[in-house]
Amino acid sequence: MMEKLEIKLLHNDAKIPVRANIYDSGLDLYAVEDIELNPCRKSLRQVLQRIGRALCKKKDNNTTQTCVFEGSRALVPTGIAINLPIGYEAQVRPKSGITAKTDLRVQFGTVDFGYNSEIKVMVDNIGSTKQKIEKGKKIAQLVIAPVVYPEPVVVDKFENHSDRGGFGSTGLD
Repeated sequence: MMEKLEIKLLHNDAKIPVRANIYDSGLDLYAVEDIELNPCRKSLRQVLQRIGRALCKKKDNNTTQTCVFEGSRALVPTGIAINLPIGYEAQVRPKSGITAKTDLRVQFGTVDFGYNSEIKVMVDNIGSTKQKIEKGKKIAQLVIAPVVYPEPVVVDKFENHSDRGGFGSTGLD
């Protein structure tokens, strides 16, 4: 059982991830720089075609600000790296408060064993107004989970299972 998570601070302003409550599954991740995401002016299809397109990166007084235009997506740096033991992954997940109270959408991410570079959080602005992510603010949560390594096996049919539908097959009532 994993009891300690090794964390490397890669930036002077990086914050150590912490749980808001002692038994929460997720550790809060913090933005290490200010980010502005302009409003979404394109269809979802056009936005998805522009994944990861950062059009400007300004350096001012030793601080960095990333601006994202016409795609409303940014990779938010956290300033931390982690060292996972074999058999574990880290899941980057949205924070419910950000999803409920803003037009920002954090994309799910996976940190695999062996990835020791900076953790970054992919965030989309789906709204019609500019959104700001302030340096030092919570942006996502990190959940550490065990990994199962099954071997994929091709079969002609599944034993003891029938097709039960899916995608609304049981109705909404």
